[in-house]
Amino acid sequence: MNELEEAREQAGALVKRLGLKAPPVPVDRLAKVLGVRIEYTPFDDELSGMAFIRDGKPVIGVNSNHHPNRQRFTIAHELAHVVLHRAKLEATVLIDKGRNFIPRDSISAEGIDPLEKQANAFASELLMPERLVRQVLAESSRDIQDDDYLIGMANRFRVSLAALQFRLGRL
Repeated sequence: MNELEEAREQAGALVKRLGLKAPPVPVDRLAKVLGVRIEYTPFDDELSGMAFIRDGKPVIGVNSNHHPNRQRFTIAHELAHVVLHRAKLEATVLIDKGRNFIPRDSISAEGIDPLEKQANAFASELLMPERLVRQVLAESSRDIQDDDYLIGMANRFRVSLAALQFRLGRL
């Protein structure tokens, strides 16, 4: 199993632990179950979030100015750092700017940083678990090329249309 598959598997295990029957996945509740505090702060617009350790406990900072769906992805992404990269998190602050990755350097900015790819795979599986996506698709005979259908589905999962389309392309 490669690192991306492992990230998806760990996210899937968390969703299973919640016993969800339908979307959306309550990422804020999951964070609480995992002992992670979420703090909403009005960061610069390009800063989506960060994960860090304070007094021995994980904290996720989320940009309060961003759309709620973006905030959900940020929480899921930063939860990945808490779950998958705890040792690195203990040593540094991970910052997520704008496009679902940490652009601290040219590798991160290009979206090829392995930790960021793992965090994005984890977040995608957490917010749009394959089982629930397939379940929702099976409920309708509509074409997944139908924009109205996709927008409705994205709303149901409380994710952006772009995130849903990316996820559907990976199933």
